[in-house]
Amino acid sequence: MVQSSVLGFPRMGVLRDLKKANEAYWADKISQEDLLAEGKRLRLAHWKIQKDAGVDVIPSNDFAHYDHVLDHIQFFNAVPERYTSQKLSPLDEYFAMGRGHQKGGVDVPALEMVKWFDSNYHYVKPTLQDNQTFSLVKDPKPVREFLEAKEAGIQTRPVLVGPVSFLALGKADRGSSVDPITLLDKLVPVYVELLKALKAAGAESVQIDEPVLVFDLRPEVKAAFKPAYEAFAAAGAEIPSLVVATYFGDIVHNFDVLPAFSAVKGLHVDLVRNPEQLEPVLKQLGPTQILSAGVVDGRNIWKNNFQKSLGLLQTAIKALGEDRVIVATSSSLLHTPHTLASEKKLPTDVYEWFSFASEKVKEVAILAKAVTQPEAVKAELEANAAAIKARAESKRTNDPKVKERQAAVTPEQHIRQTPFDSRYAQQKKHLSLPLFPTTTIGSFPQTNEIRVQRNKFTKGDITEAEYDDFIKKEIDLAISIQDELDLDVYVHGEPERNDMVQYFGERLQGYVFTTHAWVQSYGSRCVRPPIIVGDISRPAPMTVKESKYAASVSKKPMKGMLTGPVTCLRWSFPRDDVHQSVQCQQLALALRDEVVDLEANGIFVIQVDEPALREGLPLRKGSERDAYLEWAVNSFKLATAGVQDSTQIHSHFCYSEFQDFFHAIAALDADVLSIENSKSDAKLLKVFIDEEYPRHIGPGVYDIHSPRIPSEEEIKQRIEEMLEFLKPEQLWINPDCGLKTRKWDEVKGALTHMVNAAKYFRAKYTKA
Repeated sequence: MVQSSVLGFPRMGVLRDLKKANEAYWADKISQEDLLAEGKRLRLAHWKIQKDAGVDVIPSNDFAHYDHVLDHIQFFNAVPERYTSQKLSPLDEYFAMGRGHQKGGVDVPALEMVKWFDSNYHYVKPTLQDNQTFSLVKDPKPVREFLEAKEAGIQTRPVLVGPVSFLALGKADRGSSVDPITLLDKLVPVYVELLKALKAAGAESVQIDEPVLVFDLRPEVKAAFKPAYEAFAAAGAEIPSLVVATYFGDIVHNFDVLPAFSAVKGLHVDLVRNPEQLEPVLKQLGPTQILSAGVVDGRNIWKNNFQKSLGLLQTAIKALGEDRVIVATSSSLLHTPHTLASEKKLPTDVYEWFSFASEKVKEVAILAKAVTQPEAVKAELEANAAAIKARAESKRTNDPKVKERQAAVTPEQHIRQTPFDSRYAQQKKHLSLPLFPTTTIGSFPQTNEIRVQRNKFTKGDITEAEYDDFIKKEIDLAISIQDELDLDVYVHGEPERNDMVQYFGERLQGYVFTTHAWVQSYGSRCVRPPIIVGDISRPAPMTVKESKYAASVSKKPMKGMLTGPVTCLRWSFPRDDVHQSVQCQQLALALRDEVVDLEANGIFVIQVDEPALREGLPLRKGSERDAYLEWAVNSFKLATAGVQDSTQIHSHFCYSEFQDFFHAIAALDADVLSIENSKSDAKLLKVFIDEEYPRHIGPGVYDIHSPRIPSEEEIKQRIEEMLEFLKPEQLWINPDCGLKTRKWDEVKGALTHMVNAAKYFRAKYTKA
């Protein structure tokens, strides 16, 4: 009999319940016991959703109060000494690693956060020491949560990040030089101990996630699979059976690793991202191994095309038989919203096109029945076919005017008028920029009052004129604070914006929006990605009114803030019926109009943020990556190249791991880059020397994801480190990301220290 399986379920709840509970705990509004009780309530609710949908294999240990990799750091006792020495409670120690801790005499920054493969989810990077040890904590979370489900009458399959992936995704701590993968022999016995504990608790099977198998692996990492899984095989019946899960790519290029898995029960592969790997994988499986076929998309919100999925499943069943095939989600459903049932305002013609997490678990169960008992789900199959047909024939998807404009794009539209040196001389004079200029990335705190007023305007409780007056007052406040701080390039603070992608999507044709379709980005931070349903165009200016007003009341250059075409694409749910390069070029043309309009209205510094550029990079080197970088870079240049030389183009990027595609960063031809760098080693900036990067850069000098306020000396130390790799005339001083999630006292304290540090170096190098 074909079974159904879910690799993981979203954690936040229907109405972001976990976010609210976590933040209430951080604000000392609820107790630790209350927070843990809410976590248990959510887990039970999520397991019940899957059981009621008819899913056969339900995951546990997929829940996390902050991040699932951070969970592993803690229950394997891999917590750096700077946290353990503070004698915090286990829960507070956990949150300190995720978001920093600055109260009660304790002041520790957070561990580094990095994007989870090519998704918009951020994981906490394991940070390991030269003398690293591992041990299993008492009452480990995977066992505790398995027993919790068992007590509720639900048999689950616990989920663990595999030992090779855990180490390969980690890094050496500052001051250490250990290659994490060399710690395998210390870590694997602890995994075996945990697996034995799960077996003793009654677990029959465990899902071991080894997603690094979709990468081009270093020989040392590839070689690590053999001893790790031989150790599991040696444990035999003392541990549960194992299913190794991969996702977000194909594993064909790592087939030489598969013999290491000869003793595991089965293998999961992502057939949404790479359906062409199915037949090669079928040939590699052992004579009794099962295939977990990931045919229901864990990363997007489109309704599954049952006919297409059934074709893949039937191929697998023909090769293996019914008992050796499991119908599964392609990855964890962590990357999708909770339920479509919460959406009451979606246009009726598109509502039936979508499927969120709660609906996807039903799709998995339906497909498992459909491959062997199609008559039992005949109504569901017919309804699915009708929805797929309606979408394909919808007039929403096609705008001839957009296609005509795309066809007329020329190479010249991608090129600035003159090279950087010539135009920067004009910009410096025009903008009166000092050495070590200071600025922020764009957003200022989104206070409760801002959210209240925006909600009133959305509901029609206040007029547009009243809302505009409120926004002007917030802009006035942001500018007065920047006057007080003495920054060099101002921002208007973005009080009118709900989200850096949604705000623009709401002003573009081709998008639809949800009310409650929140997706976890990191910790308690959730985003509500807009959905691209058709060809994209800009009916009217989107940001000019607020930026023009801000410039009119500012004594310093005002920076216009836009979200770039790649990020608008990546942080939306994109269409799956049109190549992403086509959607990205449409966004670029819409943004090009906005950039030109900003310049015409007196905005001569324009930041076009592309934090998702690195995220969108295909996970493997080769032709797919080259093609992506070509269309992504061209989209940015198309959006920004329409201005005069005296107008300065900035762009912001999350994370500084640029080594593999630095040529593309340089090819953007932005005048100033700002990057999220505060939790990374400054030595990563060496690439800017090696590649003789000619333009300007602002590596983040402090971490905005944490509420802690860095000292002036701490920021000076960061700048000193940066000056080992960058020329003084290249360096801008800024936070490492936007400040919308911070409070004003945190912002003022941190920026005061930042500006003072910049002035110190300005004076030092001016005298020199």
